[in-house]
Amino acid sequence: MAAQKGRVAGASLLACAHQGGEALVPVVIGVLIDAAVSTGDGAALVRWLVILGVVFAVLSFSYRFAARAAEGAAEHAAHRLRSVVTQRVLDPRGGAEAGRLPGALAAVAIDDAQRVGRIGAVLPFAAAGLAGLLVSAVALLRISVPLGLLVLVGTPPLLWVAHLVGRPLERRSEVERERAAHASGVAADLVAGLRVIKGIGAETAAVARYRDTSRRSLRATLRAARAHAGHDGAILALTGLFLALVALVGAELAAAGSISVGELVAAVGLAQFLLTPFQIFAWGNGELAQARASARRVAEVLAAPPAVASGSGRPREVAGRLSLRGITHGSLRGLDLEVAPGELVGVVADPAHAADLLDCLGREVDPTSGSVLLDGTRFTELDPHELREAVLVAAHDAHLFAGTLLSNVDTRGTGDVERALRAAAADEVAWTLSRGADSLIAERGQSLSGGQRQRVALARALAADPPVLVLHDPTTAVDAVTESRIAEQLADFRRGRTTVLVTTSPALLAATDRVVVVADGAVTAEGSHAALVRSDAGYRSVVLS
Repeated sequence: MAAQKGRVAGASLLACAHQGGEALVPVVIGVLIDAAVSTGDGAALVRWLVILGVVFAVLSFSYRFAARAAEGAAEHAAHRLRSVVTQRVLDPRGGAEAGRLPGALAAVAIDDAQRVGRIGAVLPFAAAGLAGLLVSAVALLRISVPLGLLVLVGTPPLLWVAHLVGRPLERRSEVERERAAHASGVAADLVAGLRVIKGIGAETAAVARYRDTSRRSLRATLRAARAHAGHDGAILALTGLFLALVALVGAELAAAGSISVGELVAAVGLAQFLLTPFQIFAWGNGELAQARASARRVAEVLAAPPAVASGSGRPREVAGRLSLRGITHGSLRGLDLEVAPGELVGVVADPAHAADLLDCLGREVDPTSGSVLLDGTRFTELDPHELREAVLVAAHDAHLFAGTLLSNVDTRGTGDVERALRAAAADEVAWTLSRGADSLIAERGQSLSGGQRQRVALARALAADPPVLVLHDPTTAVDAVTESRIAEQLADFRRGRTTVLVTTSPALLAATDRVVVVADGAVTAEGSHAALVRSDAGYRSVVLS
């Protein structure tokens, strides 16, 4: 923060020096006319030409480095804000994503943060405009008190009117950013599900959905553009009228003999120069109006309440005992479940029960009532980040990232990658690629088939080797032979570590130590896979159908 303030302050000083030098140019020219040209004094002419050259050199040097410093301040501010927004989005307590598409969050972190960061460039030049205005007012006061007072008294009302004119732009900019972010989110959503869309023949509906969203965004953008044009036009008209008034008063004073020819030239030059500070104020006001709209969107993300409370405890020497006591959340109604350390447990549940159970185990939410415990300590008492180091929930639709297959599996740089690849049958995936595990795969694994993506995602979860691993349907897109191999390897890989398999796969359930059936919000049956197949008709219909 202190470094950022220093950048803005340095840029402001340099920009003020530039605008001050710009304001002095007509003043020096006026003095040169009166002191040298009118009198024919050659020495005075040379002296004032040298002074004029020095003024030009200073203002040129100042502008060059002021612009660089201001842009640097803006980029540093935007980068800092992007980092803060990203940190909030990735906060293990969650909550920032509520009600927002991933693409909309990306738009806030990139576009809105960039707009807010622009304030770092606006402030130095706004200060420079004010400095140029003050230098001009002082110079005009020395030439003529009425001229100086006209500038000093007339500027505040002009700035207030400019602020009022900027309000419609601010409102429409906010709507523009909302619509643009939503359009980005919809586009990202459709691209991510492109294969599914093509598979079900929904291309027409998807195109229509995006076209409607894009049109809404376009209309909002055009309204904001019209507001921007109206704002700039109104500001230019106001400043033009004001400058014409200053020039008119100066001409009247010269005609009456109250000021000299050189002073008239200086006054007219200063009146023309005053257009620059007012243009800066107009530009700055427009930038600030848009930045305020973006700042509200950034603030909404940063102020989003966490989805779960943050504990401060840290699990130590994790044995891996998992306890769910009286859990009520969504479709779950008083669910009780105990998983012993090192046990491999299968959970058979319908999709609604499975989703609610995984939310609680991954601590995406805290249950309405009841407690989830790790080695006797409630989840709510543990730091969410530390908890997820101990309890890893690998979702069914786990995403892969652009990069090599190896980088997708060995995310921590400490896992037994080769063994994890074999256990997940992902070594076969590596064999099919030109450079093996070092081959590049596309974003979200789009260059792989569904079964290949699942195996790579399973290998990643296994390579992390957490004390407690919860897997949700890790083999739904895998053929039966490969699934049997995975089931056998999985049990061996996780021996001595607690594992929960939420699945209806008979091959995986046959490899578990115990199977628990969840129905009507609670545990309704448990036993070995073979025993449940023999004794429970409902279990047979779900697992073997």
